[in-house]
Amino acid sequence: MSDQPPNPARFNRREFLKRTNVTVASLPFVTAALAAPPSPPEPLVEGEAPVRWLDGDAPAAFAGATWGVPWPRGAHPADTSFALESEAGAGVPVQSWPTAFWPDGSLKWTAHAIPADAVPAARYRLVPGQPAPPPRRLTAVETPDGIAIDTGVLTARIAKTGEVIVRDIARGGALIAQDGRLVCLLEDRTQPGIKREEAFTGRIDAVTLEQSGPVRAVVRVEGRHARAERAWLPFTVRLYFYAGGEAVRVMHTIVFDGDEHNDFIAGLGLRFSVPMRGELHDRHVRFAGSEGGLFAEAVRGLTGLRIDPGEAVRQAQVAGRATPPLDAWNPRVPPRLPYVPAYNDWTLDQVTADGFQIRKRTADGQTWLTAAQGQRSDGFGYVGTPAGGLGFGLRHFWQSYPAQLDIRDAATDTAAVTLWMWAPNAQPMDLRPYHDGMGQDTYDKQYNGGLEITYEDYEPGFDTPEGVARTSELYLWALSSTPPRERLAQLTAAVRTPPVLVTTPAYLHACDVFGGIWAPVDRSTAARADIEDTLDGFFDFYRNQREQRRWYGFWNYGDVMHTYDADRHEWRYDVGGYAWDNSELSTDLWLWLQFIRSGRADLFRFAEAMTRHTGEVDVHHTGRFAPLGSRHNVLHWGCSAKQLRIGTALNRRYYYYLTADERVGDLMREQIEAGRALQRIPPGRKLASAEKPGDLDRARPTDPDRIGVSVGTDWGSLAGAWLTEWERTGDTRMRDRLVAGMQTLGRQPHGFFSTGQVMHLDTGAFDLVTHDEVGVSHLNAVFGLVEVCAELIQLLDVPEFEQAWLQYCTLYSAPAEEQERRLGQSFRNNGLRQGHSRLTAYAARATNDPALAARAWDEFSGRGGRIPSARAPETTRLAGPDVLRPIDEAPTVSSNGTAQLGLAAIQCLALVGDRWG
Repeated sequence: MSDQPPNPARFNRREFLKRTNVTVASLPFVTAALAAPPSPPEPLVEGEAPVRWLDGDAPAAFAGATWGVPWPRGAHPADTSFALESEAGAGVPVQSWPTAFWPDGSLKWTAHAIPADAVPAARYRLVPGQPAPPPRRLTAVETPDGIAIDTGVLTARIAKTGEVIVRDIARGGALIAQDGRLVCLLEDRTQPGIKREEAFTGRIDAVTLEQSGPVRAVVRVEGRHARAERAWLPFTVRLYFYAGGEAVRVMHTIVFDGDEHNDFIAGLGLRFSVPMRGELHDRHVRFAGSEGGLFAEAVRGLTGLRIDPGEAVRQAQVAGRATPPLDAWNPRVPPRLPYVPAYNDWTLDQVTADGFQIRKRTADGQTWLTAAQGQRSDGFGYVGTPAGGLGFGLRHFWQSYPAQLDIRDAATDTAAVTLWMWAPNAQPMDLRPYHDGMGQDTYDKQYNGGLEITYEDYEPGFDTPEGVARTSELYLWALSSTPPRERLAQLTAAVRTPPVLVTTPAYLHACDVFGGIWAPVDRSTAARADIEDTLDGFFDFYRNQREQRRWYGFWNYGDVMHTYDADRHEWRYDVGGYAWDNSELSTDLWLWLQFIRSGRADLFRFAEAMTRHTGEVDVHHTGRFAPLGSRHNVLHWGCSAKQLRIGTALNRRYYYYLTADERVGDLMREQIEAGRALQRIPPGRKLASAEKPGDLDRARPTDPDRIGVSVGTDWGSLAGAWLTEWERTGDTRMRDRLVAGMQTLGRQPHGFFSTGQVMHLDTGAFDLVTHDEVGVSHLNAVFGLVEVCAELIQLLDVPEFEQAWLQYCTLYSAPAEEQERRLGQSFRNNGLRQGHSRLTAYAARATNDPALAARAWDEFSGRGGRIPSARAPETTRLAGPDVLRPIDEAPTVSSNGTAQLGLAAIQCLALVGDRWG
C-alpha cells in the first residue's frame, strides 16, 4: 500500500516506553481545543511486567496460581527465563513457559505459575532472570502404570488404566483419600413406559503428563463412562498440582454422545473413599452455606444431650478438635454413648438457583432429617477427624445447579464423598428437542415459515445435543486435621472465587496485543467519561439481569438472552432465535475487550463464565456437526445453522492468553480444520433451495479442497484459528494459509466487496473471481473480522490485503454517491451502522483523515437521526402482579445492539478518541 502512510497500529520495541505514557494515541489532526491530557497511567519499566491480584487484596488461601503475561515485540528472545519479585523485592518461586510468539520469534505471551505455599504479596513484577527455587519442589514421576506426584505436602498416585483415576492422596504418610473415580447414573428409557437407572464408571483410555514441575504439574486423563459392553460419554479430566500445595484442582469435561430421546443423565460426579479414624464423636462434617456461613456437626453429636458430657468435651467437638479422653468426661455419658444416634449419611443438594437443603440419616432404610436450609450454598464440604480429612468443593455450585455434595458411610471405617455436578436428587437431565418440528419438512417451510415468524432456523435432526460439552471446576484438599471454622471459610472462598493473578490494562496496552484497537479506560474529559459511563452501564445492566432473570443452570450459566419481550416483561426465552444469545454479534469480544481495558474483576468473571459456556455448550465437539457451533436458539444446540462464527477461536483467545487454560487451548485447536465441515453442511443451503419447495437435497461440492465462504463469518473465524495456532506453535503452515488468503483477498477485483468467494482448504488461498459484481452483508464484520484483521495487518506485511481492508472500512458506511463512484453501486444491506463506526474509525486512524474520524463519531452517536444515541440503558423498576419478582426493565436493549455498541465505543475511543466532543 505504497500510496498510504505507515499504519500507526504498527510499533517496534523502541517505542515501548514512549507508548506507556499515553492512554490513547494522539492523532495529528486533533486540535488543541479538542485534545485533553490523558489520565496519568501507572509507571512502567521496559522489560518488566507488573502483576497484581484480580480482586485487589492478596488471598488468605489459594491452591497455587497460573496466569499469562504479554511482552512487546522483540523485547525477549524465545529462550528467556523469568524471575518473579514481590513489591518488596523478595524473590518468589515461579515456573514459566511460552504460549505465543511474535513473527520475529520473540516472546509475545508467557504463562507463569507460583506455588501454593508462596506468601502472597499484594503486587509483583516479572523480570528476566533466574527464578527462585520453590522451598518444596514438586516432582512428577511417570511409570508404565501410573504417575506419582509429590508437592512436598501431599502425594498423589494417578492410574493409567482401569476405572480408578486417582489411586490415593496422602499427606505426611497418612492416607487422606483413595479410589477416586468418575460416576454417572443413567436413566434409560429405551423401553416405552419403563425407566431403568444404570450406574456407569469412568474408564481410562489415555493419560498424559502435560507439565511436571518444579512448581506446577498437570495430568490429563481421557476416557469414557462404561458399564458392561457400553462405553459412552467421553470425558477429559485435568488434575493440577502446585509445589507446597495441599490441594488438587480438577477440571472435568464431558461430551454428550448419547441418544437424547432415551439417555437421561440422573447423576454425574467424582467420588472418593475417605478413611475415617477415631471415635464417632470425633468425626466431623462441614458444609458451606452462603455469605461465609458454615454448617458444622459431628457424626455423633455431644451437644444438647440430657446429660452434659462436660464443657471441655462440647467445646472441643464444636471446634473440630479431639475431645478429651473418656475418663475426663462426665462418667454418666460414656456408657450411654451407644444410645446417641450416629449419622452415617449426609447430603447438601442445590436443585435450583434459589434453594439448598442439608439432610442426614442414621442408615440406609431410615428416614432423612432436614438439618438446615438456605438459598445459595458456596459448594464446599469436609469430612474427617482431628487426624486428617478431605475438603472438597465445586465451583459455581448454585449458579450451575442442580449440584449436590454427598457424604456416605461416615460412621464406618471408610466414608464415600461424591461431588455431583448433576445432582441425583434433581430430575434427570433432559436434552430432547423442545418441539416436534411442527411440520417443517421442507426448506421452504423452514426458511419462509419458521424463520420468518419465530426467527428459528429449524431443520429435522439438527436440534440435537450430539457432541456438546460441559466443563466443571472442582477442588480437593488433603487436610492434616479438621480446620478451624475461619480456615474453612477461607477454603470456601477459594472455591467460590479462585484467586487470579493478572497484569494491568496499561501494561497490556503498552505491549500492543490484541490488534492495537483498544485503550485503557480514560475519563479525562466529560465526553470520554460519558462513553465510559455508557459502557459501565450496559455491563452493569446485564450483570443485574443475569441475577434478576436467573440465567443459571448446568447448561445455561455463562450465557445471556438475545432479545426482550416488553409485553410479557420477559426476555424471549421461548421464542425461537430470540432466546439464548450464543455469542451472536460478539458478546464475548465486547466483554473481554472491556475487561482488558478496565481490569474489573466482575467483568473478568462474567466473561470467564461466558467463555466456558460458549466454547463448550454452544459448539459440537464430536459427531456430524463437529466442530461447528449453533446459532442462537431456545436450546443452545437447537438451531440448524451450524456455523464457524460460533465456535471461533477469536472468542476464546483472550481468556487463553490471560490464564493459559489448557482446556480452552484444546477448544481453539479444534477449530483449525473447521472449514471442512462446511462441505458437509453448506451455510447457504436453504438460500440456494428457497425457490425449490420440498427439495431437501443439498448440493455437494465436487472438489473436496474448495468451499464457498463468507469472508467475514467464515474466513474470519478460520483466520482466527490459524493465527492462534501459528502464534502458539510457530507452525508455518498456519502462517502460509493466512498469507495466501490475505494476498488473494487483496487481489480480488473489489477486495472484501467481491461476491462468490471460494477458498482452498489446504492452502487458504481464494480463487480470483472473474466477474465485477459487488455485495455486502451487515454480518460480515461483526463476528471478529475487525479484530482479526487488525491483528493480521499488525503481524503480516501484505499490502494488498491492508489496502482491501481499508477500502472496506472506508466504503461500508460511506455516502451512497461515494460507494457508486468507487464501486459502481451503493448498498442497501449495510446495516448496524453504529457497530460499523469502528471500521470508519480504523480507516481514519490508518489514513490520518479527520473527515473520516468525524464521520465515525457521527455513525456511532446517531447524529442526524439515523440511529439512537449512545447512552447507558434507561431502566424502569417493575414490581407487583405484573411480574414474577421485582425487575429492572429496559425494553429497547438487545444483546446484538449492546455488543456492537460496546465494541464500537471501545474501538472508536482507541482509534479516534480525541475527536469526540
